Amino acid sequence: MKTYLRLLSFAKPLGRFLTPFVVTSLLASVFGVLNFTLLIPLLSILFDQVSPAEMQKLLSQPAPTLSLDTSPMDVFRYYFALVFQSSGKIGALRFMCVVIVVSVLLANLFKYLSVRQLELFKARMVARLREAVFARTINLHLGFFSNERKGNLISRITTDVQEVENSIANTLSAASKEVFLLIGYIIALLSISVKLTLFAIIVIPISGVFIAALVRRMKRDAQAGQQRLSGLVSLLDETFGGMRVVKGFVAEGFILEKFRAENEGYRQAVRSLANRRELASPFSEVMGVAVVAGILLYGGSLVLSGQSDLTASQFIAYIAIFSQVTRPAKDISNAFSGSQRGLASGERVLELIDTVPAIQDKPNALTISGFESRISVQNVSFAYNADTPVLRDVSFDLPKGKTIALVGSSGGGKSTIADLIPRFYDPTAGQILLDGIDLRDCTTASLRAQMGIVTQESILFNDTIFNNIAFGSGNTPAQVEEAARIANAHEFIMAQPQGYQTVIGDRGGKLSGGQRQRISIARAILKNPPILILDEATSALDTESEKLVQEALTRLMTNRTTLVIAHRLSTIQNADEILVVNQGRIVERGRHDELLLMDEGFYRKLSTLQGV
Repeated sequence: MKTYLRLLSFAKPLGRFLTPFVVTSLLASVFGVLNFTLLIPLLSILFDQVSPAEMQKLLSQPAPTLSLDTSPMDVFRYYFALVFQSSGKIGALRFMCVVIVVSVLLANLFKYLSVRQLELFKARMVARLREAVFARTINLHLGFFSNERKGNLISRITTDVQEVENSIANTLSAASKEVFLLIGYIIALLSISVKLTLFAIIVIPISGVFIAALVRRMKRDAQAGQQRLSGLVSLLDETFGGMRVVKGFVAEGFILEKFRAENEGYRQAVRSLANRRELASPFSEVMGVAVVAGILLYGGSLVLSGQSDLTASQFIAYIAIFSQVTRPAKDISNAFSGSQRGLASGERVLELIDTVPAIQDKPNALTISGFESRISVQNVSFAYNADTPVLRDVSFDLPKGKTIALVGSSGGGKSTIADLIPRFYDPTAGQILLDGIDLRDCTTASLRAQMGIVTQESILFNDTIFNNIAFGSGNTPAQVEEAARIANAHEFIMAQPQGYQTVIGDRGGKLSGGQRQRISIARAILKNPPILILDEATSALDTESEKLVQEALTRLMTNRTTLVIAHRLSTIQNADEILVVNQGRIVERGRHDELLLMDEGFYRKLSTLQGV
């Protein structure tokens, strides 16, 4: 229940939707029940059971008016008697037919209005829920995405939210409209015969116990099904993203087997859930028909033996009304049994919303307006897992306007140092200062606004070249073009079919590696940050592309503070200081020529291997 109410809260203000929904649902239920109660006077006319003396008695009294002391049925009986007296049986029959048509029309009108309110409610709730989960997700720390499968996240934002929409709509409708109908039908039945009604409602507790047991099992099945669906989406995302590898290693059969295993698990979970869910409806129907048969036997014997004051028309109307009781009862049981899948999905969505980012701004955190002096890394240690330290007691200064390069073997901790500077992670020991201010005391948005990042893998989006360069900014076409020229990208952009408006495909797949990298550099140039972080920006390129990209990087680095991670030592010979990182420690530091003079030095070995 707590999960359900919390999901409802995303449609606040609830009164804006629920009040008109409840009112229209109530009116639809009133007229829906009235349609069947009107069968009694209609059948009385057809069976010639209307007593003129009784009609005359009703007319001898003052005309009733609608009030708290007068029921609508009293008013109806008076005017029915008036029409019967003035127009006879045929006139009364016409009157009843018109009343029934109007009642059905009003019942369906209010039903339509209630459904419209329900759709408005669903649309608002689901849109805000999806926005909330997406906003929470993109604000989570970088380490979260390293531990989670993308397909699982996508599944929560899409399929899980869709399940929530269906579940909430069904249960909300059942909890109001169908409950109103059920109560209305029971009141109508009690007004006709208390004995028969008390005999009939024994079906409710029996059905309730059975369906409660089903609901508990269905919730477990629903959770298993959603987990399996997440696995399917993850497998699809990984397969389509790595299709080149799948084809290259002729691994279609292997991937297909993995898909079959996941798909079979999902099928079994869905089948188990469906089997139990669909069992609720026929059970309710069988119980309902059994009770109707019992009523026919019991009530019919009372009518035929004359032991009851029920007339034939009242008994027929009673059976007609009771036959409708099973429908809202069945809809309620179906809605609450079907809601288990939506509630299981809701718990998965809310779990993501409740995830606390490991990197958060402190209360009253400082806003950085610029970069004045230096970045200081002081005795920093870091570990992704408590048992495996990645950095150990790292210290260095990056003065404004200088370039520091990080080199060393793979896995030594170079990229981790680069991730700590923009505070993608926080150090487990030590501190990093920007102009003497601990990064943990600054807002992450203002800190990252001072930095531009170019990585080895160019992160581009399935959009136009212009939008990829102007990403997140409101720059003019002239400014975008100028950034592209500095990045050596303008010429190949203009050679594209639509120039800057060319869509480059998923992850920029329509461009070469060098072209993608130059667009990434143009994006960094356009941001014009005072601090640059270049993470092996040329290591994956051919010689010609590397030359063009390196020229663009040289222009980008002019008059900027730069931290460079490089595997190719030829690209960082002019760095102001080179830090050699090995197994999480800085083992050597100095300029290129100074490090070459160290006998048996790590840097000298690297340069010898690369022929630098």
